[in-house]
Amino acid sequence: MLVASFIRLYRIDEYMTFLGDEGRDAIIVYDILHGDFTLLGPRSSAADFYYGPIYFYFIAPFLWLFNFNPVGPSVMVAMLGIATVFLVYKIGKEFFGTGAALVAASLYTISPLVVAYARSSWNPNPLPFFSLLIIYLVYKAVVHSSWQLFLAVGFFLGIAFQLQYISMFLAIIVCVYIALGIYVKEKNISLLKISRWYLTVLTGFLIGFSPFLGFEVLHGFPNTQTIINFLLGRIPDNRVIVNFSPINQVTDAAFRLFARLVWYFPPLEQLERVNGLVLKLWQIGVVGIMVISTYTLIKIKNKLQLFLLALWLFLGIGLFGFYRKVIYDYYFGFMFPLPFLLVGNALSSLWRYHRILRFFVAGLFFFLIIINLQGIPFRSSPNRQLEQVKRISEFVLKKTENKQYNFALITNGNSDHAYRYFFKLDGKDPITIETKEKDPQRKTVTNQLLIICEYPSCEPLGHPIWEIAGFGRAEIAAQWDVSVVKVYKLIHYSDD
Repeated sequence: MLVASFIRLYRIDEYMTFLGDEGRDAIIVYDILHGDFTLLGPRSSAADFYYGPIYFYFIAPFLWLFNFNPVGPSVMVAMLGIATVFLVYKIGKEFFGTGAALVAASLYTISPLVVAYARSSWNPNPLPFFSLLIIYLVYKAVVHSSWQLFLAVGFFLGIAFQLQYISMFLAIIVCVYIALGIYVKEKNISLLKISRWYLTVLTGFLIGFSPFLGFEVLHGFPNTQTIINFLLGRIPDNRVIVNFSPINQVTDAAFRLFARLVWYFPPLEQLERVNGLVLKLWQIGVVGIMVISTYTLIKIKNKLQLFLLALWLFLGIGLFGFYRKVIYDYYFGFMFPLPFLLVGNALSSLWRYHRILRFFVAGLFFFLIIINLQGIPFRSSPNRQLEQVKRISEFVLKKTENKQYNFALITNGNSDHAYRYFFKLDGKDPITIETKEKDPQRKTVTNQLLIICEYPSCEPLGHPIWEIAGFGRAEIAAQWDVSVVKVYKLIHYSDD
């Protein structure tokens, strides 16, 4: 736990991501803390629909505690990451014993991909904690036939859905496990009992999902309709195109679940940099540990534990076969803890099986420790995004000379919310230029336009984005190099 805390919190303000999405969240939470509440969460990057607002309310106390410093929400995510390490150990110990739990928790503590997502504020990042909590609660609910625990399972599923809609896969796993678990426990199918537990879970889900449902009911279910159209393929996804055959999706998901999380396998765009022989040995090692982990999984004697983990693994991976778009690493958030538990069980089982195998187990464990430590984020230089954005924003405000101003950002794939957050903190928001229909007298056009350009070379005059085009004919009054960007000050063109 101490190591996990150090790795997730050490110099977090220097390494955290703070770009447009994080700035947008900070602005919304700032408004919440000043009485402007919302029932709508972050916009999905996949299409034009939104998540529930629960993430905003999770990070609100931390933004306030840190005096509106955006590092607060990142600390909240890191703390949930630390709590997940504890859950991995607790569940690993209960299912497999102390040795397996220590292996699983140790590897989870230092996994570069896990750590990377636990050090920045983003709505999918808390999902590993809630998914593992849901898995554990549904197991306990079936074992004890507890309506309180089934209600809690549904409630946390409602929260998970608000964080990321891939949690639908987790909900399917839970539903199948409840029916299967009751059959294994009671040796018969009790439709009445299954229906009662499903209804209890649904009730908890509606409570946990109620903020988002409230928005949908009040506005005619716009997000629900968009999500359905997106899943049915009626809304195109313009991101990277890959072969979306079900077999390829499933095999890719299965390999990456172990390779990217446990084995620090490089992402697709970096494979060309790896020596061919090393890459082949890497792939063989990943497949080998997958096979060993799966074999030791099916040897688990406790059927309720076996079916739970098997469903989480095989059904979780198999459901990706129905997904017809790019699978990004963070989509595995609902499965992040699983491969570590399975590897912990596998190494612990081999250790007990024969004394000679202990040398192999010890060697493999320390090899995984060493290779994963190579990817710990703060081994490289910090990005200092938060500091840079703050410094650039302060510079822009200084150049406004305390006068009203318009603002624009020239960038590729980013948004201006991170800068606008610091403008808001200083109480100096830019004036948003409205169209001529809304502002025929052009009152929203000020006498100066400050532009941040994130390109190495930039031509702001005549740029087509509305914030510049709406300003009208202009000339460059001044320009400066600030940190990693250029800042331009435009004024209205004069013939004099």
